[in-house]
Amino acid sequence: MVQPSFDAFQAIADPSRRKMLRLLSKDSLTINSLGEHFDMSRPAVSKHVKILHAAGFISIQDIGRERHCTLKQDGFHHLQEWIDYFDKFWVSKLKKLETLLNNKSQNKK
Repeated sequence: MVQPSFDAFQAIADPSRRKMLRLLSKDSLTINSLGEHFDMSRPAVSKHVKILHAAGFISIQDIGRERHCTLKQDGFHHLQEWIDYFDKFWVSKLKKLETLLNNKSQNKK
């Protein structure tokens, strides 16, 4: 897996980029067709696409004169690693609390 050149959380911080990812989850789209879903200039759409590409969320393939965008797993993998870290943290804390409560309950018997 390639290390992204743009932070995954910065990439998804913008609502337009999150919408782009949702649109691309249904089908690959050209930059022009992606832009049809937004009230912004073509250069603004291209800037958002470049950020998503740099963060590893999409791949861009030139087919003829069109640039096709497709979802890529890398950016999502970085998000999942971060979330998994905190999932493990909270599971550990809850297990310790469960043990403490069980011990306290058994000491009362």
